[in-house]
Amino acid sequence: MPLSKIQVIAFDADDTLWVNEPLFRNAEEELCDLLETYMPKKEASQLLFDMEMQNLPLYGYGIKPFTLSLIEAAIKISKGDLKIELVQKLIEKGKQMLQEPIELIDGIDETLRELSEKYRLVVATKGDLLDQERKLVKSGLEKYFHHIEIVSDKTEKEYGKLISHLDIKVEEFLMVGNSLKSDILPVLNIGAHAFHIPFHTTWEHEMVYEEINHPNFRSFIKSSELLGCL
Repeated sequence: MPLSKIQVIAFDADDTLWVNEPLFRNAEEELCDLLETYMPKKEASQLLFDMEMQNLPLYGYGIKPFTLSLIEAAIKISKGDLKIELVQKLIEKGKQMLQEPIELIDGIDETLRELSEKYRLVVATKGDLLDQERKLVKSGLEKYFHHIEIVSDKTEKEYGKLISHLDIKVEEFLMVGNSLKSDILPVLNIGAHAFHIPFHTTWEHEMVYEEINHPNFRSFIKSSELLGCL
């Protein structure tokens, strides 16, 4: 479908507008270092991932669920021999993550400013409502967006609801994001456009290894490249 039909461009938030995933990986590294006497780092890392996957249907996405998974993983790794001081340290780590300054993805401010003059821009992200709203305000990017949609997960159904809410046709919708699993495939599956801008660090849960060959799909290295085709 021609790009000339696009009316609305939705942007993912974490690792598309601002840096996010490195915060989680640093916390994971700290956990593995703290508990190395109980379990080798590689095994501890895998156990944490398994714990996150186990908790995902119950807790959802975000820093708060991740902090709970950190604590649960630490208890399991230590076989219940976890000192209260370490529990407190993990809680403080979660609070620190929530208060980290926002680091914008290079060039995103200028890209949004130009695109907002021609298109209706929205944020389409998943995770904790309070945290995502806070990050958007702190980022200084809120002024570019007409609408903010924060969902528990990004599925074809949720994208369909968003498009219906925006009162546009599916071919008039474009999603831009770093996750092939969450930002690209569900959007392509409902017949809309999806542009991928990968981030250098991706959570294993979001990885997609097969090649995507779809007429509505494009991949870019940085956000400023969007301006050349829109």
